Amino acid sequence: MDHYDSQQTNDYMQPEEDWDRDLLLDPAWEKQQRKTFTAWCNSHLRKAGTQIENIEEDFRDGLKLMLLLEVISGERLAKPERGKMRVHKISNVNKALDFIASKGVKLVSIGAEEIVDGNVKMTLGMIWTIILRFAIQDISVEETSAKEGLLLWCQRKTAPYKNVNIQNFHISWKDGLGFCALIHRHRPELIDYGKLRKDDPLTNLNTAFDVAEKYLDIPKMLDAEDIVGTARPDEKAIMTYVSSFYHAFSGAQKAETAANRICKVLAVNQENEQLMEDYEKLASDLLEWIRRTIPWLENRVPENTMHAMQQKLEDFRDYRRLHKPPKVQEKCQLEINFNTLQTKLRLSNRPAFMPSEGRMVSDINNAWGCLEQVEKGYEEWLLNEIRRLERLDHLAEKFRQKASIHEAWTDGKEAMLRQKDYETATLSEIKALLKKHEAFESDLAAHQDRVEQIAAIAQELNELDYYDSPSVNARCQKICDQWDNLGALTQKRREALERTEKLLETIDQLYLEYAKRAAPFNNWMEGAMEDLQDTFIVHTIEEIQVRQLVPRRDQALTEEHARQQHNERLRKQFGAQANVIGPWIQTKMEEIGRISIEMHGTLEDQLSHLRQYEKSIVNYKPKIDQLEGDHQLIQEALIFDNKHTNYTMEHIRVGWEQLLTTIARTINEVENQILTRDAKGISQEQMSEFRASFNHFDRKKTGMMDTDDFRACLISMGYNMGEAEFARIMSIVDPNRLGVVTFQAFIDFMSRETADTDTADQVMASFKILAGDKNYITVDELRRELPPDQAEYCIARMAPYSGPDAVPGALDYMSFSTALYGESDL
Repeated sequence: MDHYDSQQTNDYMQPEEDWDRDLLLDPAWEKQQRKTFTAWCNSHLRKAGTQIENIEEDFRDGLKLMLLLEVISGERLAKPERGKMRVHKISNVNKALDFIASKGVKLVSIGAEEIVDGNVKMTLGMIWTIILRFAIQDISVEETSAKEGLLLWCQRKTAPYKNVNIQNFHISWKDGLGFCALIHRHRPELIDYGKLRKDDPLTNLNTAFDVAEKYLDIPKMLDAEDIVGTARPDEKAIMTYVSSFYHAFSGAQKAETAANRICKVLAVNQENEQLMEDYEKLASDLLEWIRRTIPWLENRVPENTMHAMQQKLEDFRDYRRLHKPPKVQEKCQLEINFNTLQTKLRLSNRPAFMPSEGRMVSDINNAWGCLEQVEKGYEEWLLNEIRRLERLDHLAEKFRQKASIHEAWTDGKEAMLRQKDYETATLSEIKALLKKHEAFESDLAAHQDRVEQIAAIAQELNELDYYDSPSVNARCQKICDQWDNLGALTQKRREALERTEKLLETIDQLYLEYAKRAAPFNNWMEGAMEDLQDTFIVHTIEEIQVRQLVPRRDQALTEEHARQQHNERLRKQFGAQANVIGPWIQTKMEEIGRISIEMHGTLEDQLSHLRQYEKSIVNYKPKIDQLEGDHQLIQEALIFDNKHTNYTMEHIRVGWEQLLTTIARTINEVENQILTRDAKGISQEQMSEFRASFNHFDRKKTGMMDTDDFRACLISMGYNMGEAEFARIMSIVDPNRLGVVTFQAFIDFMSRETADTDTADQVMASFKILAGDKNYITVDELRRELPPDQAEYCIARMAPYSGPDAVPGALDYMSFSTALYGESDL
């Protein structure tokens, strides 16, 4: 209050006759007032480094009186006269009385001359006037003020204490329990109230006065004996003393309120900083994992064996089933943390969070996109490689089989062709050898096709980059070289046989005559020779081997048929499950979209509904795992196609990950909407209106408005804006320039001016209270007024104070308060 009601002043300022009567009736009152008023004045004068000893003497020159008024009002009075003459003293006292009068106080029968003359009655009356104006008048409790306000405050504070009944400012305080109750109510650790006795007023009063002086900085203003020994203690003395308790605890309340405000602000900052640290670490870890994983997926160096490539496929399956899914969740959680943090920063009037270079959500999305791109190509490459190796293994086995058969056939052939058996043979033997050689030539010609096949297979193995091509080539070359040699030896033996035949025919001519005579014998010889020749052309080893291979081939065909039947069962089993899971995922995605857009019921209803959906989705995971197991069997069986379904395992995996991410994001969006609603005091009706407007202009039903839709929405609500103003609004609702406006950004914009948040000025003012109105605060003050962790938080971040009134260890709370809400780092 800046003005004081004169009538109210008159109520508490007794006329001169009353002063005389009071003093005549009870001289003890003067003693009590003198002691109390002196202590009260000194409690303020000590702030200026001085005090009074004798209340009627020490105020006579007006100097300490003017100083007292400056201290308690916080204002400067007119410059005092420093002369020793009576006129100077009267001038100073008049300046003091004029200042009191300027505060709306009507002085009754108090003149400067009486004060200068040391009139005790007038001096006490003047000090009481000052106490009323500056210590009691501004007390306000539940629409009552001054004396009634102070009395009501005492009653409220002592109400829980059954043996205390405060009805006035005299006899209600005689037993001392009222003073003790006030202290215990505010500082219960200072007094063991349970041990106090109503019939021991001296102990009670001395306990209260001693504790107040030692711990509450309230000087001892009365003696316990004076109160107990007086039938009715002086009301003004008691009021003055009690008002000191009020101001002590009121100041503590202000400090507590200031500390609470600071703690609340610091807690928000600490929580936000922790969220920022968590984001940075999670982003860093995720980017590092992506950085390590991409080269592994980019490595397309094929393995040499089917087993090694199948191990690569198994590693990739582990990656998709075990290693990547947690990272998908981390990425989703990262985006959720980022959105929640930005919402909290907006709601607490803090600047938006800007992650460090390279760790923006867009950076992570880009890195993730690169990961999925190489991942997609990697599995395709693996399957193609396995197909290639399967083909290579088949060709290599075919090569080995044909080469082995050929090598078995050629075994001993060179030695046979190098025989010179014809040198000692007869003409008929030569002819038999020639027939046998002709049969061999036919057989050799028939084997030409196998040699060509062997060479062709070797060539294909080379073209398909078979790892063991050198040994294949060496074996093929050996076969080809041997084949050429066999051809040369065959030609050479034919020539030798033909020469020998011609020679023997000549000799035979010479013995023709003899031969004719020996016809019977010759006939017998020819028959024998025919029999011998028959043994060379019937049932050769190769023909016997073919007959042995036929049942083996039948068995192989039977086994392959069984394998294909098993593979078909695997295809059908996978297809049946995939055809259920795929549509289920799609249906859930659509249902979640509808829940988040339609908004039936309150936000809490919506959140509960979404969490039920999340639970049902998580409970579906075993079916995905079962499908993964079937898919593994399919890959191990080298099945690369499935006509029974259009869903691949990768389709299911991606859909499942998107489903989990979508439900988590949607839940987070609703949680942030609840944060915004509660922080900005948005009613359920307003929220429903916002949702209805948003849904109406979300023409594509994607849960987001594009730029044109948002412009139309604003126009419909009465916004009349040009391009520049619309661009400014878009920079608020779409800071990442994605060209869309989410519902969260929309409600932030629609309710941007309703938030009741702390400001830098309010925090600064709170620190000023803790600092005792100084422009700086000390380490000790911070540690005394704030919880340990928050005190140390401030100490670590506050810069040294460098103002003209700086003292060692002074800290700058002003720049710190500004930094809490600004762009600068703490």
